[in-house]
Amino acid sequence: MRLLLVNPNSTAAMTDSAVAVARRVLPEAEVLGWTNHDGPPAIQGPADGAAAVAGLRAMLPRARAEAVDALVIACFDDTGLQEIRAAAHCPVIGIGQAAVHLAALLVGRFSVVTTLPVSVPVLEGNIAGYGFGTQCARVRPSGLPVLEVEAGGPAVMARLAEEIEAAAREDGAQAVVLGCAGMAPLRAALQARSPVPLVDGVEAAALLGRALAGWRDLERPG
Repeated sequence: MRLLLVNPNSTAAMTDSAVAVARRVLPEAEVLGWTNHDGPPAIQGPADGAAAVAGLRAMLPRARAEAVDALVIACFDDTGLQEIRAAAHCPVIGIGQAAVHLAALLVGRFSVVTTLPVSVPVLEGNIAGYGFGTQCARVRPSGLPVLEVEAGGPAVMARLAEEIEAAAREDGAQAVVLGCAGMAPLRAALQARSPVPLVDGVEAAALLGRALAGWRDLERPG
């Protein structure tokens, strides 16, 4: 199986981190990672998302030529998801979409911990559109910019752990979704400090991407 992760922003370090997580989850797969060098350095709100879509679309002919089996949009905003899905030759899944679907299957009630307040309306709209508006207790901004989350460090870990604990205590969340691709490498360390299960979108999308590719194989005659 060939799984392609496309990073809508231009920060190659985030692409590399997401690819490393996906390869750990799917060691049997060939995982490719491409960076949208025409995108903004980070996707923080609808304006950044809109600015990234053209670059994502430009990757699709190469993705077809590479014969990838599934494509993952490695941004929790699911940047350009519907447009890219309509134009792609293979199944397309966003890490936000994958994470909330998995959380909804695991528990009755979940919250999302994300980066800046500007991202909250986008995520709330996506979650409602996926049909999980009533299961999602709250989308909680940590106040941390995307690239600060990506850099990690003790202060970032402490702030995210604090917000995760508050989601469990205040929201009654039975699981917490990590609402940024930059949080993917931090999930294991955060899980060790969390009172509830944590769901990462890169891991979820890799697993669901494999399932979608397998389902497509069932469609093919012979």
